[in-house]
Amino acid sequence: MSLLEIENLSLAIADTPILRDIELSVAPGEVMGLVGESGSGKSMTALTVMQLLPFAARATGRVTFGGIDILSATEDQMCALRGDDIGMVFQEPMTALNPVKTIGEQVAEGIRWHTGANRADAEERARKMLDRVGLPSAQFPLSRYPHELSGGQRQRVVIAIACALKPKLLIADEPTTALDVVLQAQILDLLRDLVAENGMGLLLISHDLAVVTEMADRITIMRHGEIIEAGDTARTLSEQLHPYTRQLAQASMHVPARAKIHEVGQGKPLLQVDSVTRDYLGRRTSLFKRTAPIRAVNEVSFSMAPGQSVALVGRSGCGKSTLARMVLALDEPTSGTIRFRGQDITGKSEADLKSARRDMQVVFQDPYGSFDPRQKVERLVAEPLHVLEKKPTNTERREMVAKALHEVGLSPRDMDKYPHEFSGGQRQRLSIARAIITRPKLVVADEPVSALDVSIRAQILDLFAELNQKLGIAYLFITHDLTVARAITDAVMVMHDGSIVERGKTSEVLDHPQSDAAKALVTAAPDLHRAIARRLREQG
Repeated sequence: MSLLEIENLSLAIADTPILRDIELSVAPGEVMGLVGESGSGKSMTALTVMQLLPFAARATGRVTFGGIDILSATEDQMCALRGDDIGMVFQEPMTALNPVKTIGEQVAEGIRWHTGANRADAEERARKMLDRVGLPSAQFPLSRYPHELSGGQRQRVVIAIACALKPKLLIADEPTTALDVVLQAQILDLLRDLVAENGMGLLLISHDLAVVTEMADRITIMRHGEIIEAGDTARTLSEQLHPYTRQLAQASMHVPARAKIHEVGQGKPLLQVDSVTRDYLGRRTSLFKRTAPIRAVNEVSFSMAPGQSVALVGRSGCGKSTLARMVLALDEPTSGTIRFRGQDITGKSEADLKSARRDMQVVFQDPYGSFDPRQKVERLVAEPLHVLEKKPTNTERREMVAKALHEVGLSPRDMDKYPHEFSGGQRQRLSIARAIITRPKLVVADEPVSALDVSIRAQILDLFAELNQKLGIAYLFITHDLTVARAITDAVMVMHDGSIVERGKTSEVLDHPQSDAAKALVTAAPDLHRAIARRLREQG
């Protein structure tokens, strides 16, 4: 008997159809993979099960969980189910967490609400769950806030919240998108253990076919709000009967064709980082005392030539994003210097940095958190234009925004929409459009394609390569996806515990890693060919 049963589900928001005749089931102890491109309806299917739909949404059909009719359930009934019998890992951890509550409070909150446990017992259970998802108490006390964690660490907190009460059904919407490959493997092992231990059903939503193949017993492939193909995971992905399934598999297995990399400039470096260190104040233990300072970046030095593309890879929390913020002059180094186009940008005022900011842009890891939700896309994408010496007219600005949207696979008609009207992958494309609109000399890209499905990822990487060739834009790619590093970069730096432990040409470092940190990343990277072969062997 199925734990979750979806029959003939159709969904429309206002007069726009979103889902059409969806048929899907999840049995106890089963992992169902839900795969499709960004905007295909995967997340809307999950939100229907949770009854977290937009106000104007109207669903028809039948959705049952444990005999309960979800579509006709009252809010009180759903509140009893959410977090207890049904857990959900949302795609964007920063927006799923409360910024004014500690991580301990947020994990313990559901435990107290559903079980009636006292504060001490709930916090103890919260601590054990955080330990299990890789946030040990020695480094991550319950008193930490979400903004004090990296993107991958915040995702682990969201997973801890969802799994704290051992739900009967877990809906995981891109649960490992923000995680490095080593931690991704650990979290997938944790989810497997929870399924095996508790007979939990798992609906795994992902654009990563390798991850789904490793995890899922059955797979459902969606496109444009409809189910294209469904069945046994290994059979579906090995036979690839539907052309769209074949397209997804090919995009996952192959490095995107890359334009000829721009010839790296000679002479003075574009970016020079010398002995940069970043310390954060220790936690306050009393009115006048703190713990020892926390060193996030330790004596890092490197340089980038004009037009060069460099990958910065490493585990979640190793200091990659902190280093990027200092390169962008958003954070001050504790010591060391950073020069951009020969200008020392450390310790400068905003007025002094204005000329440097014309030539550097950023794609942040969390697309939704980097946008003002009250502004429309036209204003958000055009935001960097204010640093240009010659301000564009309103007509020129709209033309520049339209061109940038077209380059990242969106429509100029999207200019009049708000960020919440887009899927997670589409929001990331908006971030990239905003970064390239001024044609900068340097783009710092913090996990720029982690939220994108495989086919769009290939297009975006080709776009990055094309801009590199045409305009000589240099890239500092912060990523845990080694496929991205291979596809788009000339050189790789491996970061571990705040230090650069290995560097060199991309192919040399990733094919023949020397440091333990690099070896761990290469070994843990998912591979679709390998996953399909293993599944077929297991089935005999």
